[in-house]
Order: sequence, then C-alpha cells, then structure tokens
Amino acid sequence: MAYFFGASAVTDVFVAAFRIPNLLRDLFAEGALSSAFVPVFKEKLVKEGNSEAFNLARIVATAILLFVGAIVLLGILATPLIIYISANGFTEIPEKFDLTISLTRIMFVYLLLVSLSALVMGMLNSFGRFGIPAFSPVIFNLGVILTVVLLYSSLNVPIYAMAIGVLVGGVGQLAIQLPSLYRLGFRFKPVFDLLNEAMKKVIRLFTPMVLGLSASRINILVSTLLASFLMEGSLSFLNYSYRLMHFPLGVFAVALGTVALPNASEQAARGDLEGLNQTLNRTLGLNFFVILPSTFFLALFGPDLVSLIFEWGAFSAADTQSTALALLHYSYGLIGFAAVRLIVPIYYALQDSKLPMKVSIVTVAFNIALYFPLIEVLEVAGLAAATSLAGLLNATLLLVFLPSRGLRPMFGRLFLNITRLGVAAFLAVFVAMMVVPDFRTIVESSVLARGLGVLASLVLSGLLYVALCAALRVPEVGEFWRWVKGRLSRG
Repeated sequence: MAYFFGASAVTDVFVAAFRIPNLLRDLFAEGALSSAFVPVFKEKLVKEGNSEAFNLARIVATAILLFVGAIVLLGILATPLIIYISANGFTEIPEKFDLTISLTRIMFVYLLLVSLSALVMGMLNSFGRFGIPAFSPVIFNLGVILTVVLLYSSLNVPIYAMAIGVLVGGVGQLAIQLPSLYRLGFRFKPVFDLLNEAMKKVIRLFTPMVLGLSASRINILVSTLLASFLMEGSLSFLNYSYRLMHFPLGVFAVALGTVALPNASEQAARGDLEGLNQTLNRTLGLNFFVILPSTFFLALFGPDLVSLIFEWGAFSAADTQSTALALLHYSYGLIGFAAVRLIVPIYYALQDSKLPMKVSIVTVAFNIALYFPLIEVLEVAGLAAATSLAGLLNATLLLVFLPSRGLRPMFGRLFLNITRLGVAAFLAVFVAMMVVPDFRTIVESSVLARGLGVLASLVLSGLLYVALCAALRVPEVGEFWRWVKGRLSRG
C-alpha cells in the first residue's frame, strides 16, 4: 500500500473505509464472539464430548449467518451516515467523501467472512490445532497484496483494488481453515435452536463483552474523526505506524493469548484455579520478555524501520518522519496492549466479561480526555500517545482486580521481572544504536545500506538482550525457548 499509494488522500480514504468493518470485526469475530464462544465450547468438549460441542458450533454459525448478515446489509444501506459521523472532515471534499462510502460498502461483506473465520479458528484452537488458524491471516494479506498487484493498472481508481483485495483475502482466510475442521469431524447444517442453554451462556458472556468493546471502538471512531480534520495523510501515518507496532503484538502477544484462552478455559471448567494462576503468571512473564525489547527497538529505531519498510515508490521521506513520530508514541503503549491481550482471556475463561467491560469504559473516557491536549502538543502523534497511555491504564486496572476473582498474580515477582527486563532491553538496544555503523557510508546502494543497518542492529540488540537476561537470571529465557520449540513442533 505504501509503495503504490504512499500516505495520501486515497490511503486516508481506505483507512477510514476499512476501519468500519474492522471495528465491527472486533465485536463479531476475533473479539467478543470468539472470546464468548471458546470457553463454552471448551466446556462442552470437556464435559459432554464432541457431539454436543459441535451442535453448539452449528447454532452459533447459524446465528452468525443470520445476524451478522443482517448487520452487513444494514451497514451497506447506512454507510453515508456512518462515514458522515466517523470521518466528517472528509465532507469538505465531496469526491473524497463519496469514495469513502463506496469503499466501505464493498468491504462491509468482509465482516461476515471474518466472523465465520474466527468461529472456525476458535474451534480448531479448542482442539489444540494452532498452526493453520495462525497462518490464515497470512492468506488474507496475500489476497490483498496479489489483488493490488494484478488490478492496480487496470482500474480507473486504483484504490478500489485494496477494497476488492480485502474480500479476496477474507474468502481465503476462511477457506484455508475448513479442511482441518472437516478432518475433526465437523459438518455444518443450519440449527436454529437459539434458546439452547449453551447458546444462552454464550450470549450472556457476549453481551457485556460487546458493550465493553463498543466503548473502545467509540474511542477509535473519535480518533478517526479527529484525524480526518488534521493534515492530509494523518490517518495513513497512524495506520502505518500502528502496523509496525502491531507486528510484535500480533506475532507474540496475540499468539500467547490465543494459546492461553483454550487452556485457561479448560482449567476454569475443571475448577483448577491453581493451574489457571500458573498459566497467567507464565504467559505474563513470556509476554514481557518479548514485548519490552520490542518496545525499545521500535522507539529508538523507528525512523530506520519506517524508511526500510515503507519508503518506496509513492511513500516519501517526509511521510517517514511523520510515521516514525507516531510509532514512537505507539511503542510504549505496546506494553499495555500486549498485557491486555493476555489478561482479558483469563477473565473470559472465568466467564466474567462484566469487569473487563467496566474497565474498558473507564479507559475509553480517559483516552478521549487525553486526545485534545495531546493533539495541541504533538498534532497527529498525540492521537497515538493518548491511545498508548490509555492502554497502559487498561492493563494496570485489569491486573489490580484479578485477586478479586480468586487469582494471585505474583505482583512482586512481576515488578522485579519487568525492571530486570526493562533494564536489559534498554541497554541492549541503546548499545546497538551506538555501536552499529551507518552502512550508507560503506555500501553504495541505499536499499542495501538501510537493510544492513536494521538487520545488524536487530541481531546485536537481540544477542545482547538474551545475554543480559541470562546474566540477570531471568527465568523466562529458558521458558521462552521451550515455548518456541513447542509452537514449532505443533506446526
């Protein structure tokens, strides 16, 4: 996207258009629906076997087709009003406003595809199948990339290729998981038993989750609205920087959370609070072991990363500077975002979705209150800073309330580990920044020079970090390697 479209008016339009189905995806797919479904589905597997669990899955799939399908149709009809509210700044340029409406309508169908994909992913994860579900988003991305490459030159308005690519990728993301589900013995047929007791339990969990996530989605809509009034490219700067921040979040924190939820749900279903407590402390330790060095690397090497990855074709050096500044202010929020990804599934495993909802509402109010003063100081980067500070508050509150749910987070050990890991991470990245030479003075090719600089810095800081952690006797060093080997062996 950066190569073909840069950070421009059309990329702002695409980001604003895709944000609507993407926000709803968090409610009806990987967010509330998946988190409400997996604990109940896992409980059915443990206590009643595959047949009853599959029956519940058929009921939920039928409900998705009916209700999410209806939401898609209503969303397509109401798109002009939705865009008027969420990106009002675009109304000053009618062509920009109309293009946003068109792209949004095309991509609304993705909501249904990704909701079904998330349901299948939750079922496969509950059976201990993580490889194919984890790989399925790659198919989505490949669908988008190939569609843009193939259609860019043949469309009068090339940005439509991005929207069509979202649909192609959504179909691929769902389709690649279906053979694995078929091999487990699942066969779909419509089941309209929406008053089934297990379905009622899913709905009871789902409703407060939706309310809690809706609060945070309102926050994102406010962010989009404010960015639509700022300089051209503002939404794009935030989007590109968020993608870089989301890389370690998606690869490690989301992976840990995905594995933790079925395990935690099974432990909760068996009443094994001690095992659940161990799962919590172990995953938090692994999380901070990876996320803290990622935070410092993104903060200190942000300009180099943005330049290497995005500064091609239509993406300019000025775009790099604005994106890197936003990335700097997203980087420290990564700590909170990653922790939330792990702590919330523990609440859901205990079938408590109300407290995360309340915490989310408080956090959103805090976030929105920060937007205006931080925009005055940092302009578009102020939106990233406000989001990051709110993320840290969210994680802190969720941790503080865990003991009230019968768990015992090892706060003393956690604080000690975060301190040791933080010191090791900062020293490792800072030394790499000081020691690694500027390869542009050695290598004539700027492409090769940028690549060598980032690679050398990454390798050196990684080696120094592991060595410092070992010297500081951080237990997560061994635990991390065991986790990586386990993930690879499961394929």
